[in-house]
Amino acid sequence: MIPRFVRLALVSAAVLGVTLGAQQATPPGPVTNQELLDGLKADGSNWLTFGGNYANHRFSPLTQITPENVGSLQPKWTFQTATLGNFETTTLVRDNVLYVTGPLNVAWAVDARSGRQIWRYRRELPDNLTACCGLVNRGFAALGERLFMVTLDAHLLALDMKTGAVVWDAILGDYKTGYAATLAPLVVKDKVIVGVAGGEYGIRGFIDAYDAQSGKRAWRFYTIPGPGDPGNNTWQGESWKIGGTGVWVTGAYDPETNAIFFGTGNPGPDYHSESREGDNLYSCSLVVLDADTGTLKWHYQFTPHDVHDYDSTEVPILADIPISGQPRKVVMFANRNGFYYTLDRTTGRVIVAKPFVQTTWAKSIDAQGRPMLQPGHRPDEKGERTCPDLTGGTNFWPPSFDPRTRLFFVNAREACATFYAYKPEYVPGQRFTGGAQQLVNNRDEKPFGAFRAIDPATGERKWEFLTPTPSRAGILTTASNLLFTGDGEGNLLALNSRTGTLLWRYQMGATLHGTSPVTYMLDGKQQLLVPAGTTLTAWALPDGAGNATR
Repeated sequence: MIPRFVRLALVSAAVLGVTLGAQQATPPGPVTNQELLDGLKADGSNWLTFGGNYANHRFSPLTQITPENVGSLQPKWTFQTATLGNFETTTLVRDNVLYVTGPLNVAWAVDARSGRQIWRYRRELPDNLTACCGLVNRGFAALGERLFMVTLDAHLLALDMKTGAVVWDAILGDYKTGYAATLAPLVVKDKVIVGVAGGEYGIRGFIDAYDAQSGKRAWRFYTIPGPGDPGNNTWQGESWKIGGTGVWVTGAYDPETNAIFFGTGNPGPDYHSESREGDNLYSCSLVVLDADTGTLKWHYQFTPHDVHDYDSTEVPILADIPISGQPRKVVMFANRNGFYYTLDRTTGRVIVAKPFVQTTWAKSIDAQGRPMLQPGHRPDEKGERTCPDLTGGTNFWPPSFDPRTRLFFVNAREACATFYAYKPEYVPGQRFTGGAQQLVNNRDEKPFGAFRAIDPATGERKWEFLTPTPSRAGILTTASNLLFTGDGEGNLLALNSRTGTLLWRYQMGATLHGTSPVTYMLDGKQQLLVPAGTTLTAWALPDGAGNATR
């Protein structure tokens, strides 16, 4: 249900949109497939994909803002959205226009120079919505003159980039049975690729591809195999029908192999697992599909038969790096289960698997890539203490990778919990988790946060910056050795990405939640756009500071 006060807030937001009206701005040019392939290699004036490029590096080549002058950054404008909740979006930047999605499927086009609204879209959502875990949206995708956005009632929309008008509307699933969608779509060639959320409601997860022009579905890959398909025997009885395994964070794309990489969610019910004995493929996995057909190329399961809600819906990062003196094509993955992984991205073979936070449910990852379980970490009615907690060693907030230093940056959480399990009854459209957790938070043991730099060739920690409160901020890095993120107390942080040294902080009044800043050039000046709470703030150096080169 959407509470009455939320509906009233939406009405207020609508009134605000009418008051502002449409502002005049130069219409953006169409986004091409070549630009999506180039990512941030161009002039730095755009940010066109969720991760900045198809590999999800969130690394910018811009260098005007430096460790020496970052303390001189000044806010240029602030855009108040008048909505409730938090941004979890990555803002797209195209020809000096910002495209941003917010809670409850409200979206805006904003003039990057002035911060004024150009257009606003608001979706009418049903009162009996069942979406779990925040009424959020993680951003647009773009192709041609269209933007693509999923909705909390499990639709995929194409919007006109210039006006915000709906071009087509495709139904992904039935929201009344628990289906929802929150991820930023991934555009590959002529297809828009999305997944569904709803694992807490006993859905059967899938990844879909839709034709960007017509909105017709091109293919579907079920993340739980059906009868007769390889892997169905990893589900007990008919538990595969209601086994969750959603896909709610954007994947990566490798043009060389035409492969897409998506992390999958936990099996259901989350904690009480007696009805689903087996590994429960392809839950808590990385699935790698052919982008044209949706055919499975390979998979790797991080947490077989998960009982702690350790979704593997984190952001995969692709790179080519030397390991033991040999060039390797890898996919890097900091997992909610507390382990960091470097996998061969052509075969799925494990190259590195090491804990990056305190991890008690498993000792290590064996030579076959399976976790070596510790005894006594299966939830029951009495409760069992496990690290990390259900939010995990990290989660949906995006990491970053610097291709120059070959360092992987992750916002880590150190937290433990007592997990409980009870036998649930499946009722369509109702929660189907079979348990809960109680966070360990007392005088002797408190959760804390840590921004960590990891060498993906070895799993070795190169540096860390500790914070007293865990945060849910993503990470942006730049070629001037800067790392931008946020702590759990509402501070925007700038660190030296080579050393982890704090260079600057600014109290934003709200936290970065599941998102990171983005950076781009505007009129010769590097901009830093920060989404905190439900407010966008653009930052730049004062006139005369820095230079206008990359």
